[in-house]
Parts: sequence; structure tokens; C-alpha cells
Amino acid sequence: MGKFRKLGRHAAHRVSMLRTMVSQLVKHERIETTVAKAKEVRTKADQMVQLGKEGTLDAARRASAFVRGDDVVHKLFTELAYRYKDRAGGYTRLLRTRIRVGDAAPMAYIEFVDRENELREAKPATPQPPQRVPLDPWTKSLASEQWAGPKISQNSGAEGL
Repeated sequence: MGKFRKLGRHAAHRVSMLRTMVSQLVKHERIETTVAKAKEVRTKADQMVQLGKEGTLDAARRASAFVRGDDVVHKLFTELAYRYKDRAGGYTRLLRTRIRVGDAAPMAYIEFVDRENELREAKPATPQPPQRVPLDPWTKSLASEQWAGPKISQNSGAEGL
């Protein structure tokens, strides 16, 4: 069993809250909540988008067992699956916004990336570094030739005696 935040709720309340928040995130594509809840919603929302990208009947049944509403399941398997077909994860972004007045809880927006009216544009993909040629362990390195100098044999010093 993995680690997760309990969020001060018993299991049934916590799962129900996460189901509702993921459904609202898919429906509205941006919600504001506390940072701790947003971090938990992020993992579940990414799992639901992954199921949408899978596109099988089993994935649709698993997604509809978690999210609330047929319109949300339809959006997962059509719009969001098409939008993120080339992305290999990281479908959501968490932006810290303010400190809540009543209890000083840190608040954050959680939103889907690559959508209209984003709060912050997505960063371009970082290019992969070029592949390095594997080193042959039996060849002499340039560094050893540069700093060590030529090798002097022991016999050359004994000839003078």
C-alpha cells in the first residue's frame, strides 16, 4: 500500500471527497483548493487521464467507477485523451495562490496543462542530451597520456652501471 495524505478524514469521506474533486477538475479544468488536497487530486486525475488514453472498455468501467457523472467520463475518453495522446504524464499543474484568511491554509490552483486560458503557459519539452559513445576499457585514455608522460622502463636506468 502506497503512502498518501489522510487529510484529517476517515477513509470513506476522503475517497468521496477525492472522487468529487477529480470529477470537478475534469469538468471545469481548473479548481482552487488547499495544497495538500491538490497534491492528492493530482495523482488521481493523472490516473484518470491515463485510463482515458487507454480507451478500452475495462478502462472506461474503471474510470466510471471512480469519477462522478457520465459527461465527465465522456470528456475523459474523448477530449482529454485526444489532447494528451502524445504526452507521457504530467497532465496537471499545481500553482500556489494565497493563504486562506480563516485558517491560514496555503491555497493552490490545480489545472490541466495545454488548454485554453491557462494561468501559466507550459514549458517547452527539454531536448534529450546526445547519446554518448560507450568507452572501451582496454584503450588508453587521453588523460593518462596527457598527464602521465612517456613510460620509462626500469632497464634503461640500470645500463649505466
